[in-house]
Amino acid sequence: MIVRDKDKLFVEPLAGVERKTLAVGEKGLLSKFVLAAGAELQPHSHPHEQIGYLITGEIVMTIGQQEHRLCSGDSWAIPGGAEHSVKVLQTAELIEVFVPVREDFLD
Repeated sequence: MIVRDKDKLFVEPLAGVERKTLAVGEKGLLSKFVLAAGAELQPHSHPHEQIGYLITGEIVMTIGQQEHRLCSGDSWAIPGGAEHSVKVLQTAELIEVFVPVREDFLD
């Protein structure tokens, strides 16, 4: 599967959060996010493993009880079922892989 970024549109599932689903494989899915400064993703969990890379910006990510301040170039892996949240300190662009495929992210 080849996906051209310019051919995909962002959706805004939450205020200050834009997401576009890129490549989708048999077992995983790749998404691109832009998070506005000041945006917050409240604590949540899902059965999908979530692996990400922060391209630009600065965020505070809480996984379980541990808080992590992340900057451009940092990456993470969150096990399926783990509660996590995000506070955006500087507008951030990131990519994330979800395994298995998140059906709710499909166009």
